[in-house]
Amino acid sequence: MSTYQQHTDTLATLCETQGKTWQAINPEYASRMRLQNRFRTGLEIAQFTADIMREDMAAYDADTSQYTQSLGCWHGFTAQQMMMAIKRHQKTTKRSYVYLSGWMVAALRSEFGPLPDQSMHEKTSVPALIEEIYTFLKQADARELDHLFKDLDEAKANGGDVQAVLDKINNFESHVVPIIADIDAGFGNEEATYLLAKKMIEAGACAIQIENQVSDAKQCGHQAGKVTVPHEDFLAKINAVRYAFLELGIDNGVIVARTDSLGASLTQKVPVSQTPGDLASQYNAFLETTPINGVEDLNEGDTAMKLNGQLCKPTRLENGLYQFREGTEKDRVVLDCVTSLQSGADLLWIETEKPHVKQIAELVNRVKEQVPDAKLVYNNSPSFNWTLKFREQVYQEWQEAGRDLAAYPSIDDNKALMAPEMDGTELAQAADELVQNFQRDGAREAGIFHHLITLPTYHTAALSTDILSEGYFGDLGMLAYVRDVQRQEIRREQASVKHQDLAGSNMGDTHKEYFSGENALKAGGEANTMNQF
Repeated sequence: MSTYQQHTDTLATLCETQGKTWQAINPEYASRMRLQNRFRTGLEIAQFTADIMREDMAAYDADTSQYTQSLGCWHGFTAQQMMMAIKRHQKTTKRSYVYLSGWMVAALRSEFGPLPDQSMHEKTSVPALIEEIYTFLKQADARELDHLFKDLDEAKANGGDVQAVLDKINNFESHVVPIIADIDAGFGNEEATYLLAKKMIEAGACAIQIENQVSDAKQCGHQAGKVTVPHEDFLAKINAVRYAFLELGIDNGVIVARTDSLGASLTQKVPVSQTPGDLASQYNAFLETTPINGVEDLNEGDTAMKLNGQLCKPTRLENGLYQFREGTEKDRVVLDCVTSLQSGADLLWIETEKPHVKQIAELVNRVKEQVPDAKLVYNNSPSFNWTLKFREQVYQEWQEAGRDLAAYPSIDDNKALMAPEMDGTELAQAADELVQNFQRDGAREAGIFHHLITLPTYHTAALSTDILSEGYFGDLGMLAYVRDVQRQEIRREQASVKHQDLAGSNMGDTHKEYFSGENALKAGGEANTMNQF
């Protein structure tokens, strides 16, 4: 990337070629504006972030401690605040991504109002949110650079360390990071998936996550009633996403293939097998069937098929869906994963019913027997009761080890296990330690390259609003805001406390000065109440 001085010199030469007509243009100001607008299109962002993600994947292959993380964001502002916080506290944005959750788009961004996670929201709202998130992340860059430019002017005017400020500008680390974007089950057939994937990539997405559920019967991964599609149908959609990346020139775009088979017991379609042992044959072998001897064993409308040389009829429910055999869930997950990776997917997503490292590792290790470099994106889901599940896990481990558990409630008493008085116990502390180390352990033992929480900012918005509302409309009155919000922002040195600056007021003043000189009418100055902070 060109340095601050190189940009300025280039623009100075350009201005000189225009003679007096551009005499009011300050090349250094133009250079600053150019640096503040590094990414001009979503495709530039998609390529920049795809390169980052590929480098991170290679780093993880070499060292599993180099895993990546993200939080799901439902608005550009939440993504911006997350990345600004990461950069402030961690001093870098490396290995930190944004997750875009279809669940939160449905619940919070649909024009229909709050919807369940069933792909009923407008599919255009997904690329629109990607664009919005990157607009806010780019604004975070522009704001921080604006502050650095002011520091540069002050250093020049007062004999400060100009080179130190220039080094900060030239080595500036962007808030623009990869987004893993949820395309659900593709919102229709493979052509519909391709068209939507293009819009998402054009908005800036370098990684698209797609699941193997039936598009028009899609359910949240943590609810019942999930229906999967045959492998051929899913692979066609993986191909559609890859073609979209290639058409738009993002040759190293990332596809995350999600399988819901661990919790899905139904299929809508029985695929046609062309040769013995092909994917359709393997898929059909998981069906629950009843042997038959002939047509006399069939009722009107029944379907018959031949599996492994035996005539049988698959179990078909009243709604027309076919049932998988109980106990085939893990085998179906492994076949889904291997097939997806061997057919163009880059990363896996296995939707599980609980956060248990050993369970995840069991599945991933089976996949690695056929695809050694298999890597997982894992949903650290708020749908799990993390406190309960890890207390149960510790309880079971201690029970198997023969430890005395008489001081603790029964493992079947969920309410007692969750009680506040449990918090200080040795069992609860052991469980919390497992939770704290879950991401490190999962990365090391279960092939988890990326840890995400799908909808945390849904819950943080709900919780913080509830706490503020309880106090403000109760006895605390204004103290509820002052003590629990503003005072905390000030002490944590959050940019949000100076909300005018964060929203762009100071940058606007800077631009007015560029455009109008001393005639600029500025919003800042001594009378600005933001000076109190």
